[in-house]
Amino acid sequence: MIWIVKHLAELQTAFLLLTRFPVGKLTSDNPKLADGLWAFPIVGYVIGGIIAGCYIITSQFMLNPFAAAVFGLIVGLLCTGAIHEDGLADCADGFGGGQNREKKLAIMKDSAIGTYGTLALIVVIGLRIYMLSSLPPIPEIVVPIIICAVISRFAMVGYLYFLPAAREEGLGSQASTENKFSFFLSATVTLPAFYMSFFGLIYVIIAILVVAVLWGMVAKYQLGGQTGDVCGAGQLLSETTGWVTLASIYGVL
Repeated sequence: MIWIVKHLAELQTAFLLLTRFPVGKLTSDNPKLADGLWAFPIVGYVIGGIIAGCYIITSQFMLNPFAAAVFGLIVGLLCTGAIHEDGLADCADGFGGGQNREKKLAIMKDSAIGTYGTLALIVVIGLRIYMLSSLPPIPEIVVPIIICAVISRFAMVGYLYFLPAAREEGLGSQASTENKFSFFLSATVTLPAFYMSFFGLIYVIIAILVVAVLWGMVAKYQLGGQTGDVCGAGQLLSETTGWVTLASIYGVL
């Protein structure tokens, strides 16, 4: 029973961090952020399903695919609080405007958004709308979209496990872990998505993982490790890559 309560609290922690869902307040025995990493892919199952469901349902109400895609992404942003988009904007500003590691981290910590961050959001969100609207609004598209959401959030766990924290404070430092059990439990939770990808979607997984690894290499070069912003940006970029690959598989591109 104690084991179940512990892991339910860790699951709650993951949803509190990555979504705006009303999952209640944590008890006095708050689990560490690092202990809740295994549940990140579970958040992906939920968010991916919501975005896909909204896209398909709104398409049935005579909305054109572009409008349906916009609506689906708006709902997704409301669910996550745009936490990943915030990470992308901060990384773009820091990597683009900082002359050294310390300056980059200082820029990323600043809540103001600059030119690089604005442009990055315009390009990526515009691409996401176009890619989602390019997919057929049919029930069969739900699983591929969920797969992209799950694997990209598993990539976040990879950053926090394999890369050192770039700063001593912040979410990246608090969630950074060397706990092998948490990492492999996260991989186990992700297994259904990996399994489903073998049914014609293997190239989607390859594309997501390649971009995730490349982004990790960029973060290592730029900052010497990961931050919460790096993890959020990596999730968004790798998931978007998965959508681009999906569009090519479905013959749109």
